[in-house]
Amino acid sequence: MARKKANYPLIEGLHIIDIAAEGKALGKYNDVVVFVPMTVPGDVVDVQIRSKRRRFMEGFVVRYIVKSPLRVEPVCAHYGVCGGCKWQHLPYTEQLRFKQQQVWDQLSRIGKITLPEISPILGSEQQFNYRNKLEFTFAHRRWLTSEEVASGVDLEASPALGFHIPNMFDKVLDISRCYLQAEPSNALRNEIRRYTLEQGYTFYNVREHTGLMRNLIIRTASTGEVMCIVVFGEEDTPRIEALMHHIANAFPQITALMYVVNPKFNDTISDLPIRCFAGRDHIFEQMESLRFKIGPKSFYQTNSAQALRLYEVARNFAELQGEEVVYDLYTGTGTIANFVARHCRKVVGIEYVPEAIEDAKVNAELNGLDNTRFYAGDMKDVLNASFIAANGHPDVVILDPPRAGVHEDVIRTILAAAPQRIVYVSCNPATQARDLALLDAAYQVTRIQPVDMFPHTQHVENVVQMVRRCNISEQSSL
Repeated sequence: MARKKANYPLIEGLHIIDIAAEGKALGKYNDVVVFVPMTVPGDVVDVQIRSKRRRFMEGFVVRYIVKSPLRVEPVCAHYGVCGGCKWQHLPYTEQLRFKQQQVWDQLSRIGKITLPEISPILGSEQQFNYRNKLEFTFAHRRWLTSEEVASGVDLEASPALGFHIPNMFDKVLDISRCYLQAEPSNALRNEIRRYTLEQGYTFYNVREHTGLMRNLIIRTASTGEVMCIVVFGEEDTPRIEALMHHIANAFPQITALMYVVNPKFNDTISDLPIRCFAGRDHIFEQMESLRFKIGPKSFYQTNSAQALRLYEVARNFAELQGEEVVYDLYTGTGTIANFVARHCRKVVGIEYVPEAIEDAKVNAELNGLDNTRFYAGDMKDVLNASFIAANGHPDVVILDPPRAGVHEDVIRTILAAAPQRIVYVSCNPATQARDLALLDAAYQVTRIQPVDMFPHTQHVENVVQMVRRCNISEQSSL
């Protein structure tokens, strides 16, 4: 028997009072919190509730009664539909203020430890066109917006090249212009769409796993170099070569033009061979005097300018004098390790992904760094007493873990190693707060610096310096 559809209320005249997580804002109705996307504090709205829990409800705006003076007009035509840039309706100064408050709230509420004053967040000079990498998806049928559906017009189910609708693996919004990445990103995507549609190429059907055109990856470097990777769903050599020749002729500025055939049920290409069609199989990024080789599978911070500021903060918090042994845990492609290498005696980097470690070694060699050592493996298995005995006792530990934070076994090993300082770079202040609490008995948080890597989103990076408490006691007694 079909489940009875819930009869959720329409709340009239809800006052939006604060910013919440995941790009939403909130109001209160009969002392119950109501989360509403695409609103800002000061808005007064009628809200249709679509989900209800014991302590909160979620809904969407059906009418704006009063629009907040904080509100600004989003520049992107796809705002509110594609799921990205959720804070475009907020002035950037307000975005920064809320992000700073988010860091403080999470560190104090979850960590429950003594904290110093937080330094003012470092905003991004570029609020648009700041990303150096975007991934687009081809779909045999584009997503129709609510306005298109409400129009009653019989719209043709045309293909799409764009972004997935949030929480819908098989729905793709066709993107005309995206403000996240500088040109030739939009021109390249639009020309590939035009050519493939004109030539009758099939777009991917994720439910049936059919179709030639599957994904498109574009990388743009601060050096001006461009990488384009086209992902095909099946092997069709004549059509593949025709498209790749067309791209090469239409965009001669592309540095690395590549393609991959992915017949799998998932979109990952990390385990597939990538074929270089024209130019090099890599591009270069520049950071201070360092150059970083970026391959098609390499990880690199997606905001190049802010990555430099983030790493400058981490290096500054490390307080290197030239003779330290530094452990860079979760080193990725060794960007931070190579960035600090000229300021210390030795850097030891550990990362789970073997391909990333190979990139780290290549970049160290590229920059003439002979004081770096890189190891691949699961952090909790690699980092142990015998590893430390073989590689030297760390004076400074730099942590840059994934969103899940640091494994407890790794924290125990760090505590046993007792470095003088810990520098913790995090993309998730909530899990960072949890880990700081685990380290708090032996380490005191002495400096906090948020950095905004992703304008118009709720995401924020945060760098924390921790100093061993016995060091602080020794300095106090002098």
